[in-house]
Formats: sequence, structure tokens, C-alpha cells
Amino acid sequence: MFYYGGMTPDLASAGNAEARQAALATLGGQTRELIDAVVLTDVPEDEITAVTAELAALTGRLRTLQRTAPQSFEAGPDGVPRHPGNAVIGSANPHALPLIVESTPERTVRAELAFRPSHEGPPGWVHGGVSAMILDHLLGHAAAVAGSPGMTGTLSVRYRRPVPYGEPLLATAEHTRSEGRKTWVEGRIALPDGTVLVEATGLFITPSGWGRSGPE
Repeated sequence: MFYYGGMTPDLASAGNAEARQAALATLGGQTRELIDAVVLTDVPEDEITAVTAELAALTGRLRTLQRTAPQSFEAGPDGVPRHPGNAVIGSANPHALPLIVESTPERTVRAELAFRPSHEGPPGWVHGGVSAMILDHLLGHAAAVAGSPGMTGTLSVRYRRPVPYGEPLLATAEHTRSEGRKTWVEGRIALPDGTVLVEATGLFITPSGWGRSGPE
């Protein structure tokens, strides 16, 4: 069920809910294209002004009915949890890549990715904070896959080489050890040939109110 302020409209069926999610994901994807277009545009000033007016009108239409917060975790039709509003993996969040994380039989995690022009920090390269955000999420996912979900306690990042945008990259992470509610994880972002660009280690803490597989 979706919440819009104090309103809680009922959806007719799960099918309608999935159609709505698909529409929001499409909107999120188109908005990512818009963001990149804004970053890269070199059209004349009068065209920029005209497009800005159109965007203001579209923004007003979307704001006629709003939630009080982004979409949170929910179960997909296959029973797998998803988080459409998440800043890293959210299909409905234009700020997200979105990152698609896969678990391996060895209980490690991986994600193929390519950063966008809107992620630029130093000229021609990805902002270091964006790389850290991706690794923070990936390390947390690896901790959860190992059966020790938690919140980031510390994150240590080493930038070994500049990270390009617009090129295919591979991010991986694995659980290294656990002691009580503490879990240590390692991860990296690399070129397809294995050249490591950024690496990270993280300590994740399982809150006392959580079970070993997540919040109770």
C-alpha cells in the first residue's frame, strides 16, 4: 500500500501494484536521462528557459499527490525484498544508478555498473563520495548475505586509481569475519580486466533489536 500524506488509497490488485512500480521505474529512468541531458546540454539560453518552464509544470503535476517519504522496503512478486526509493538501488529514485546486486554461490556479491556524467567529481572522473556510497551499500549487502545484516559502523576507503564514468565496471564484496554483533566486510570497484580502482573495508553492527536475518 502506498501512503500519500494522510491518504491511503487501496490498489485494486497486486497486478495494479506491479504496473505502478513499472511506471515509476520508467519515470525514474527517464529522469536519469534528463539529469544527464542537463549536465551535458549546450543548447541556447532561450531553449534552456523554455525547457525550465516545461519542467516546472511537470513538477507541479507530480506534486498534486505525494507521500511523506520515499518508498521503503517491500516484497516483490517473487518474494525478494526491494527498495524502490533507495539512493543506490532504487528503480524509482533518479539519483540511483540503479545498482543491481547479485549474490554468488560462494555468498559473495557482485554488481556490474557504469557511472553517469552526473557523477563527475574531478574533471573527467567520478566523485570519490559516489564511489564510497556504492561500496558502502555493496559491503552492507555482503554482510546481509552472510547472515549478519547491520548498519555501517565504520567505512575505510582507499582510492587507488581514478574512476571513469560511462565505462563498464565491476564491484564485488565479501564477508571476512563476524564477532557477536560485529561483522567485517571487504569490497572493491574494478575495471573488467580486474584492475582495482577503489577498495574498501567496513565494520557493520547488527542492532540489538534485529534478528540475524534482519529487523524483527
